[in-house]
Amino acid sequence: MSALDLTGDLARRRGRTRRLVSVLLLAVGLAAGAWWYLAQPPAPDEAAAAFAAAWDDGDPGAGPVAPSATAVSASWEEITQGMGEAPAAVSLTAVTPDPEDDATAIAELQVTWTLPGERTWSYDTTAPMTRDDEGWTVAWSAQVAHPELAEGAVLRVRRTTAERADVVSVDGTPLVTAREVIEVGIQPSRIENLDDTVAAVRDVLDLDLDGLEDRIEAADPDHFVTVVTLREPDYDEVRDELQPIPGTVFQRTERVLAPTRDFARATLGQAGPVTAELVEEQPERYQAGDVAGLSGLQRAYDDQLAGRPGLEVVTVPPEDADGDAAEPVTLFTAEAEAGTPVTVTLDEATQRAADEALADQDEFPTVLVAIRVSDGHVLAVANGPASGGLDLALTGRYAPGSTFKVVTTAALIAAGLAPGDTVDCPDRIVADGRPFTNAEDQALGEVPFRTAFANSCNTAFVGLTSDLDPEALRVAATTFGLGHDPALGVDVFTGDVPVTESVTELAASAIGQGRILVSPFAMADVTAAAARGAALTPSLVLDPDREDPAPAALPDPVAEALPDLMRLVVTDGSGSAVADVPGGPVHGKTGTAEYGDQSPPRTHAWFVGWQGDVAFAVLVAETPNAFGGRVAAPIAADFLERLTAG
Repeated sequence: MSALDLTGDLARRRGRTRRLVSVLLLAVGLAAGAWWYLAQPPAPDEAAAAFAAAWDDGDPGAGPVAPSATAVSASWEEITQGMGEAPAAVSLTAVTPDPEDDATAIAELQVTWTLPGERTWSYDTTAPMTRDDEGWTVAWSAQVAHPELAEGAVLRVRRTTAERADVVSVDGTPLVTAREVIEVGIQPSRIENLDDTVAAVRDVLDLDLDGLEDRIEAADPDHFVTVVTLREPDYDEVRDELQPIPGTVFQRTERVLAPTRDFARATLGQAGPVTAELVEEQPERYQAGDVAGLSGLQRAYDDQLAGRPGLEVVTVPPEDADGDAAEPVTLFTAEAEAGTPVTVTLDEATQRAADEALADQDEFPTVLVAIRVSDGHVLAVANGPASGGLDLALTGRYAPGSTFKVVTTAALIAAGLAPGDTVDCPDRIVADGRPFTNAEDQALGEVPFRTAFANSCNTAFVGLTSDLDPEALRVAATTFGLGHDPALGVDVFTGDVPVTESVTELAASAIGQGRILVSPFAMADVTAAAARGAALTPSLVLDPDREDPAPAALPDPVAEALPDLMRLVVTDGSGSAVADVPGGPVHGKTGTAEYGDQSPPRTHAWFVGWQGDVAFAVLVAETPNAFGGRVAAPIAADFLERLTAG
C-alpha cells in the first residue's frame, strides 16, 4: 500500500468516527428531552374544561370527578331536586395551579340558572382539583355546587305571590278587589251527630251541599272542611242560626270580589285558587295555591292583573339527629311585581240597577245591556239567574225580531221612504208564496209609516221591502256597527246579517227573522247609534293603545227620523210600558222573534231603547209565547226607575 492510499484510508476512518459520535450525541440529547418532558406534570386545564362541559350538560358526574361518577351524579340530583326544570349553564373562567404543590389546583367556574319568569341567577364557585397517576380530577362537594351550601343541604326555588291588581272603574274606584269574607266550615272533631249537623247547615244556607258528608268523614278530625264562603252582609243574615250548630267553625279571609255577588258576574268573571287543570296546562306559570283568573275578564286579563310572581332560591339544611333543621338561607331573590289594574267602563250605579231589575227573572234567560250614548262606554252587562252562568248578554245569538226594524227602516229611508208616507198594514201578506201576519192578527189598513213603525206592523215592512236590493239590509246593518269587531277585551258577538237569497228571505229578514242573529249587546249598540245619529265603536275595557275610527254618521234622513219614530213607539205604540217612567222621554222599539216548530212558536221577547244618555237592550229569551212589549218592556221600565232613583 502506498503512502497516498494509507493517508486516504485514515481520513475515511476518522469521518466515520465523527459521524458515529454525532449520532450518539443526538440520541443522548433526544433521550434527555423526553425524560424532561415526561418528568413535567400534565396541566389541569383540560380536566377542568371537561368537568365544566359535563356539568353544563346537566351531569357533573360525567366529568373527571372524585369520589366517583355515580356519587357525584347522585349528589347533584339530590341538591337540585327542588329547582324544578330550571337549567344551569356552567362555564370555566380560570384554572389556578397551586404554586407549592404541583399535584393540586383550583378551577374557577360561573354557574347561571335560568329560572321561571325569564329570571337568571349567576354566581361564582370553585372546585379543588388533584392529580394522581391517572391524571387530574375534581373533588366534588356541596360547596362546589354553591359556596354557601352545607353538606346534606339542598337548593330550592320558591315563588312569592304578587299582589293581584283591581278591576277599576273609569274614575279609579275599585270594582273587583280583595274583600273580607267569612268561610263557613265544619270541624269533624266538634260534631255530635254528622247527619244532624249537615241537615241543619243545609237548611240555614239553602244549599244542596252534595258530597259534604263524604268530605267530612274523609278529613282529619281537626281539619277545617269548607262549606261555603260568604260576604259579610250575607253571613250576618245567617250568623245567629249557623253558630249554634255543633261542629260549625268560621274564619275570616279575603277574596277577590265585585261589589255584589251578581255584579256583572259573567262578564267580569271570577278569580280564585288555581285549578289543577290550569296547573297541568301551564306548570311554568301556575302552582297550587296561586290565585288565578278562572273566567270572564279575570281570565282574559290574568297576565295583567296577576302581575309577576317573585322568586327566592334558598338552601334547605339537613335535619339533625333530633329531627331539627336550621332555618333556610336565602341565596337569591327576585322581587314580585304587582299586577296592573284593568280599567272598565262599567258604572256601579247602572250595573246595580240592571242586576236588581233582573234579580227575580229566574224562569227564562233574561239579560240587559246598557251603553252610554255620548261615548259608547258599556255601562252595564247583566245576566239574570236563569242564564246558567253564561254571558248571554255579550255572546248570545238570537233572532232580533222587530227590534231589527230600526235597521230595516234605515234601509227603506235610504231607498226613498219618508216617515209620513202612507203604507198598507193588512192582517196578512204573502211574499213569494209564504204568508206573513201581525201579532194578534193586527190590521191597521192604510196608515202613515210612522204609525206602522210604532205598532210594529210586520205586513207593512214585508210589503215595503219587496223591492229592496238583496244586500240592502246588510249594508244598513253595517252602518249601525252590526258585525264589526269592537275589540271589547272579552268575547262578544256583534251580529250576522247575511245577504238575502230570495224574496221570502228578504221579507223574513226585514222583520228580524230568517238567518239574522244578534246579541243583546249588539242591539244596545244599534240603539245607541240611533240615539246619537252615528255609529261609534263601543268600549268595555279601556286600552290606551286602542285606536278607534271616528264616529260614522248615519245618513241625515235616517238620523232625523229614528228618534221621532222610536219615541212614537212609547207614546202611541207597543212600548207603552215605559211611557210613565220618571226622568226624560224614553225612546224604544219592541220585538218578538219566533223560533222552533212548536205551535204556538216559542219566542225571544225584546225591548230596546234609550233615555237621556243611556241606551239599552232587554231580552227575555226562550219564552213559550211572550211578546216584547209585555215582558221585556216592563223590565226596562224597572231598570230605568231604579237608575233614576239612584
